[in-house]
Order: sequence, then structure tokens, then C-alpha cells
Amino acid sequence: MQVPAHPPKLSAPIDLERVRQLFSRPERIAPADFLRREISSRMFDRLELIKIAPSRVLDAGCGAGADLPLLQKSYPAAQIVGLDAADAMLRAAHAPGARPSSLNHLLSKLLPSKSGIDLLCGDFADLPLGPNSLDLIWSNLALHWHPQPDRVFAEWRRVLRVNSLLMFSCFGPDSLRELRAAFAEADLAPHVLPFVDMHDFGDQLVEAGFSTPVLDMETITVTYDTPQALLSDVRALGGNPLTTLRRSMMGKAAWRRMLDTLESGRRGDGKLGLTFEVIYGHAFRPAPKVTASGEAIIRFDPPRKSR
Repeated sequence: MQVPAHPPKLSAPIDLERVRQLFSRPERIAPADFLRREISSRMFDRLELIKIAPSRVLDAGCGAGADLPLLQKSYPAAQIVGLDAADAMLRAAHAPGARPSSLNHLLSKLLPSKSGIDLLCGDFADLPLGPNSLDLIWSNLALHWHPQPDRVFAEWRRVLRVNSLLMFSCFGPDSLRELRAAFAEADLAPHVLPFVDMHDFGDQLVEAGFSTPVLDMETITVTYDTPQALLSDVRALGGNPLTTLRRSMMGKAAWRRMLDTLESGRRGDGKLGLTFEVIYGHAFRPAPKVTASGEAIIRFDPPRKSR
């Protein structure tokens, strides 16, 4: 796997095994799917502006597979591969025509291109796919669950063909700010992920070898009637996978301070607001500028004959 020139950087002390555990109960995750579907729709609006005809597409972090049939509808001649680190989420995938796969790494690398949908279990930063094997990588609200996004970008570049596209969405650092502030009144333990800044993602994409990365962000506010409903959605979005997660229950007094702080932030309409900073990014894998031995590659277009 190609890795960036600089040592891998932790976005946060995320425990990947805990992430898998948090996503091992699809019924616990499903109540927050409304937000994933909304952001997926906005991603597809962006994708329609880019004219590509992929033969093989990867949905990295496909979860229960809601985006798989949509990708197949957009590219009916393509093979769509859904990949997730949680077996339970893949078992819950009910995309039309989906075929849960138990292929090992070797068979995955030799898998011929074909139309339809296949499911694989694997890690973002160690894909069970060969180099130059994909034309599009799609990832909706999954990247922020990995502690080393720079290594993920390097791996995604490895499996993309030249001039192929990466498109992703994830949460930015202003997400869940109301909840972060409320927990800060309760204790000093981190309860919310310190999401990566959009500009850092741009730097990591360039460092990993992508060209012309385009990133933008928007803020979405979801409103709730009660703190309990707000907290329920946060848990459904994945919860807290940090290795620094406190192992003991929060005391009643601290919990009450947290709830009171949330209540103090009620809006003029009486609702509780929860902010999500959503980052959208896309970039292309460019043609190499040097050979494997380090020799420069010079490209030129032959002159066109005048008519």
C-alpha cells in the first residue's frame, strides 16, 4: 500500500474494534438513517455534474447498503461493490441483487468486472482489492470513523485507476457542538469526536497523490423536542468510539448538568438544535509523473492534421 511521505497522523484516538461493535446492531443505527439519506441525496446531486462511466464502483462504508441500488441505478452496466468493517451491517444489506460475499483477499483481487452488486467485509485502509481496479469510490458519512484518514486516502488512490474519481462526505469539526459544550459542563472526559477540518482533508488528499481536490461544506441543523431524542439520534449515528471513553457511569449530578446545559440552549421556537457540519469532497487520481524506477514521464499530444 502506498503511504504518504509523512508519518500517519491520528485524526482522533479512535478504537476501530469499538467502531465495529457500535455498528454491530443495525437496528440501533437505523433511526438516524434520515440524515444519511439526506446527505446521500446531496452527494448524488454533485455526482450528476461529473460525467463518468465507471465499470467498477466501491461504496466504502456501505452500512446496510442503502446507497448500493442507487449507484447501480446510476451506472447499470457497472459492478457495484459494497464494503463495510461490520459484518452485521453487511448482513442487513437488502439492496436488490446483493450477493453477500465471503471471498478471501486473493479471490477479491481476481474478481472480474461484471454488473450487479457484491458485498465485502474489510478495512478502509487495507482494502481486499487489487491496484487500479476501481473507477469510482463513493463514501457517505464513513470516513470520520477511521483514526488515520491519510492512510485511507493513500489506499483509495492505490485501488483507483488513472483519471478515476473519489467522492466522499463526512462530519466536520463544528458537528455536535451543542452536545460537546453540554458535556464540557459535566466533566473533562471527551464524549464527542474531534472531527477533522476540511482544509486538513484537502492537504491529505494532495499528499496522497490526488489531483484537483474540491471540498466544500454546509451546516445542517436538526431539531428535537427533548434532550433524550437528541441523544438517541447521536447514539444511532455511531456514538463514542474513542479509546479515551470513560469506563464508569457518569454520576447523576454530572448528567443533570449536561441535560440542563442542553435545555438552556432551546431556540426561539422551543426546539433543541443539533448542528452537523457536513464536508463534501471529490478528487481524481492523476496519471503518474514518474515511473516505478523514478524516471520522469513526459506526455505530449501529437499535432493535429489540418483539414
